[in-house]
Amino acid sequence: MAKKPDSVPRIADNKKAAYNYFFEERFEAGLVLEGWEVKSLRAGKVQLTDGYVVIRNGELFVIGLQINPLGTASTHISPDKVRTKKLLMHKEEIKRLIGKVEQKGYTLVPLNLHWKAGKIKCEIALAKGKAEHDKRDTIKDREGKREVERAMKGRNR
Repeated sequence: MAKKPDSVPRIADNKKAAYNYFFEERFEAGLVLEGWEVKSLRAGKVQLTDGYVVIRNGELFVIGLQINPLGTASTHISPDKVRTKKLLMHKEEIKRLIGKVEQKGYTLVPLNLHWKAGKIKCEIALAKGKAEHDKRDTIKDREGKREVERAMKGRNR
């Protein structure tokens, strides 16, 4: 199967985010990591579902991004798998995000981690929480799509 030219190699996705939030805007941010964290990310030892982004002193930080250390980690470091990681963005973008997050109901959510030009990037979204009935609609739509796919698959046989 041919790969899309604009697709980027994904490391991890936050699948819960689309269920819990409506996305207004998406942004790409760099990530400040230690060496053992990069090695663990290459091995796919990351969990993003409980992650969220906070703003402190005009800087963005991702909390809850869990990177599990490899068993072959160096002996002279003590890895902290839930360390708060700093996100790198331009000051103007951060100022704009601060203004939007201060509005009622908006939050910043990490969507995925991916590779771009040899660097690890985090895609974050300005999001608004879904109400319970919106979540039910999401489930109903997903089940409807599955039924259509099953019907089409059965017809092709």
